[in-house]
Amino acid sequence: MSEGERALRVLLVDDQALVRLGFRMLLESTGPADGSAPALEVVGEAGDGATAVRMVAALQPDVVLMDVRMPGVDGIEATRRIVASGSAARVLVLTTFDLDELAFAALRAGASGFLLKDAQPDELVRALHAVAAGDAVLTPRLTRHLLLLAEERLPGAGPAGAEAAVRPEQAQLAQLTPRERDVLVLVARGLSNAEVAERLVLSEPTVKGHVGRLLAKLGLRDRVQVVVWAYRAGVVTPDDPTPSP
Repeated sequence: MSEGERALRVLLVDDQALVRLGFRMLLESTGPADGSAPALEVVGEAGDGATAVRMVAALQPDVVLMDVRMPGVDGIEATRRIVASGSAARVLVLTTFDLDELAFAALRAGASGFLLKDAQPDELVRALHAVAAGDAVLTPRLTRHLLLLAEERLPGAGPAGAEAAVRPEQAQLAQLTPRERDVLVLVARGLSNAEVAERLVLSEPTVKGHVGRLLAKLGLRDRVQVVVWAYRAGVVTPDDPTPSP
C-alpha cells in the first residue's frame, strides 16, 4: 500500500469469538503479493446481527464479512437492515453451508457476494476487494442456481404470464446501447470485468465504465441484482451455457 493510501476497512460478524480471531489474524497478515490493492484493516467485530447493524452505522466499514447462522438476528436479516439503512458498506456472506437456498436469501437481502468458509485465504482476500470495488462474488455455478431459484419466485413466470413479467424490463432494455447489452449478458452470466474485457476485446476500465452506466440506467445496486434483472428481461435464462472461467 502506497503512503497515504487508505486501508480497506472490514467489519467481522460471527457468533464464535475464535472464528473472528482467526479471520482477523488472516486478513491483517494477508494481502496482494504485488501490493496492487489496499491492505485490509479489521475495524471491529460483532457476535450477532443486531450488533453488526449498530457497528456498521458507527464505524462505516467498506465491507462486512457476515456469518449467516447466528442466534437472534441472523446474517440474512442483518444484511437486509444494513442495505435498507442506505449504508455504503458492502456485505460478503460467509458460511459453512453450501446451500443454494441460503445463498439466494442472502443475495436477495442485498449481499454482494457469497463465499464458503473453506475458501482459500487468497480467495477470501480477492473477494473482499472485489465487493468493495462494486463487483459481485458469484461463481458460474451459483449464478445458474440463482437464476433457477429466481424463476420459481417470479410472478407469472410460467408461459401464460411471461409477457407481463418482462414488459417493464424490456422497456429499460431499450435504453441500453448495443455494447452495453453485450456487457449486460456476460455480467449476468457471472463473468468478472477482466473476463468480459477479454471476451469483448476491451480494456478493464472500459468494461467498468459500461457496468457503472448499466447500473445507473437500470436503477440497480450491484451485479447481483443484474443477474435477476437480466433473467426477468429474458436476456439470459437458466438454460444458457455456463461460461468457462
